Parts: sequence; C-alpha cells; structure tokens
Amino acid sequence: MDIDTVRTAASEEAAERRREQRGWYFYDWACSVYSTSVLTVFLGPYLTSVAKRAADADGYVHPLGIPVRAGSFFAYSVSLSVIVAVLVMPLVGAAADRSGRKKPLLGAAAYVGAAATTGMFFLGGDRYLLGGALLIVANAAQSVAMMLYNSYLPQIAPPEERDAVSSRGWAFGYAAGSLVLVVNLVLYLAHDSFGVSESMAVRICLASAGLWWGGFTLIPLLRLRDRPTTAREATARPDPSDPSVRTAPGLRQLAATVRDMRRHPLTLSFLLAYLIYNDGIQTVISQASVYGSEELGLGQSTLIAAVLLVQVLAVAGALGMGRLARTYGAKRTILGSLAAWTLTLGAGYFLPAGAPVGFFLLAAAIGLVLGGSQALSRSLFSHLVPPGKEAEYFSAYEMSDRGMSWLGPLLFGITYQLTGSYRDAIISLVVFFVVGFLLLVRVPVRQAIGDAGNPVPEKI
Repeated sequence: MDIDTVRTAASEEAAERRREQRGWYFYDWACSVYSTSVLTVFLGPYLTSVAKRAADADGYVHPLGIPVRAGSFFAYSVSLSVIVAVLVMPLVGAAADRSGRKKPLLGAAAYVGAAATTGMFFLGGDRYLLGGALLIVANAAQSVAMMLYNSYLPQIAPPEERDAVSSRGWAFGYAAGSLVLVVNLVLYLAHDSFGVSESMAVRICLASAGLWWGGFTLIPLLRLRDRPTTAREATARPDPSDPSVRTAPGLRQLAATVRDMRRHPLTLSFLLAYLIYNDGIQTVISQASVYGSEELGLGQSTLIAAVLLVQVLAVAGALGMGRLARTYGAKRTILGSLAAWTLTLGAGYFLPAGAPVGFFLLAAAIGLVLGGSQALSRSLFSHLVPPGKEAEYFSAYEMSDRGMSWLGPLLFGITYQLTGSYRDAIISLVVFFVVGFLLLVRVPVRQAIGDAGNPVPEKI
C-alpha cells in the first residue's frame, strides 16, 4: 500500500469521525431543552399547582391511596424517577455493551422520553397523577438515554480530542436550552398577547420541549454508528447464558458492575471524587433560586433571568475550559474549576439582600464554571473506562450524576434548620468542593488510564 493510499484512508477516516462527532453533539442539543425548560423552570411549579387543585381540604392528594402533601408531589415524583432509572440503567448498559447495538437503545429511550414530555400538553385541570406518571417516565428515559449517549464518547473521539469533543457537546446543549427558554419565556410572560391562558402557555412550553427532543434526535440516530463487540470484550464480561446474569435485576447488575470496577480501583477513586464535587454542583444549581428568593428577597422574573444567564454563559464556559484543558490537561482544569466554585460560594455568602446585580454576577460565575466542570469530568472519566465496558461504566457515572446527589440538599436543609440562615446553608456546600478537590488531587490519572487498558494522551 503506497503512502498516498494511506493518507487518503486516514483523511476519509478523520472526515467520518468528524461527521459522527457532529451528529453526537446534536443529541445534547435535542435533550437539554427538557432539563432546562421542563425540569428546571416550568414543570415543578405547574405540577404542584395541579396537585393542589386535586388536594383534599387538608392539602393532601392520595396517589394509590397514600396521603401525600400536594406541595411534595413533584419532589416525590422526581425521586421515584431516579429509583426507576437506577434499576434500568445497569441492565440497559450491560445489554448495550454485550450486543454492541447502542443506537437502537438510545433511540428507544429518547423517543419514550420525548413522547412522555410531549404528552404533558394534556396536563390540565386536576390530572396530577398523569403529570407524575409522565414525569417519572420522561426523567428515567432521559437518564438512560444520556448514559448511552455519554458511552459513545470513547468510541467517536481519540484520546487527544476527547476534552474538546465533550466540551462542544455541553456547549451545544446549553445553547439549545438558552434558545428555547427565551422563546418559552416570551410566550409565558406575554401569554395574554398571544390569546392563551397562563396554564395553556405552560403546557405549550412543556410539549414543545418534547417535540424538540424527538425531532433533533433524528440527527444523531442518522450519524452515529454501532460497533461490533470484539472477542476480547466479549470474554471480559459475564456469559449472558448464565441464568444468574440473564435474570439479574437492575440492582444486581449494578452490584456486578461495581465488583468489576473494583478491579480498577483508580477509576473508582475518580468516581468517588466526582460523586462528591458533583453533589455540590447539583445542590448549588437546585438551591440557588431558593437562596435568591428567600435570603436575598429577589423576584421571580430576576430568578428566571439569572437561569437564562447561566445557560448562555455555560456555552462560553464549556468551550473556554475545553481550550484550557488542551494546554493544562483536564485534571488541572477541573481542579481549577473546583477552586472557582469555592470562591463563588464564598462571594455568594456576602451578597447583600435586594441586590439583583450581585446575584447576576454570581449567576455569571456559576455559568462560566458549570459547563466546563461537567464536560471535562465526562471526558476524563471516558479515559478510565476499560474498552467494551463503556455503557456499563457510564451507567454508574450517570447514577452518580443524577441518582446519588442527595447529601448536598440534606446538608443544605439541616444547616438551615439549625441556624435559620440560608447564608450559612449555602456556605456549608463549600465542603463538597474542598473534599472533591482533595480526592481528585490524589488520583494518578495517567496510571489509572494505563490500568484501564487505554492509551495515555499527552495532556491529561
């Protein structure tokens, strides 16, 4: 084979890889609208109002005969969706790795979630049970789909490209979330001008997120490709003909995954560090609006504008930190972001009440480190996954991202209960970033990558 033929083949392979990467970005573009418009902004308050309309005189609804305060119904539904996801993700991840057919499973999960979200258009009157069921299905489906989506990263990007590819994916997602949220907010805030009620405007916003999700999912499904399972990968996992494997429920499959991960203790060490600092990130995101409204006395319009600012700046943050990682390595850049999170919380503690400018500056700081922290954590973890175990290991990663972020809210709530101060509650979250920083510093990532059987990139 002459050198021109080799160069042509390499050029064609690179072009195909870039095409597949562009398709991969579009799944973040498709599904992030659900996280932003549905889960973060509109569904919580709306589903709570629907549950209150269905409540009895004491303020309780009774799903399956169980008395539940109407104000708690949304939170319980989210919690139940996490339990469903925890049961399903390990099974789907193991099946995807065994068969090598991730794309059909990704499509199935995405369209189940998109259909459930679109169905929220019918969430009117006192149909709180319908809303809870659709939320559980949509949220669990999104977790499963994201696990499969993330597991493509080691396959579509060589080690030296992974930080940049992961960062672009997050940037695409935040860009889509910002774009659709702007349109949604225009409809919601000016619903009278459009001749629709506030309730109808919210239902249109919810359903539009499902249609967006389903429509743009076509692009990654057309461009991503399945890869056959190699003989070495097939022998590295349990025999599917073994009855104990074939009949294992989700938790037993998760236990099997964790047992397998014990053979890679440095991968587990990184996952522990990520679990802790990500718990802090997720708690800041979920409790920042409570801090703004209850401690700083800011109005709903200010809080919504701050959410939008976070989304917009997270695009620049993800891309900017991706560039920093090319110079300093992903680990050092993540460590720098954790230091920035700590300083941001410290600044938030001293914000004066009734000062929206200070809150917007806080939101800007969060936005700039948010996307990069998440994107680089994903790409760094992808180096630590043994070949052929991508979906299975990313199911554990996804659960640490979505299903195990409970210590932060618990600490936040206990601190407020003991002190009566949201300032003390918000500063208490610094411990997650400090502990996560110290644990990540101790992970020798080059050795961890080599132990997982992967090539070690020059900058990591």
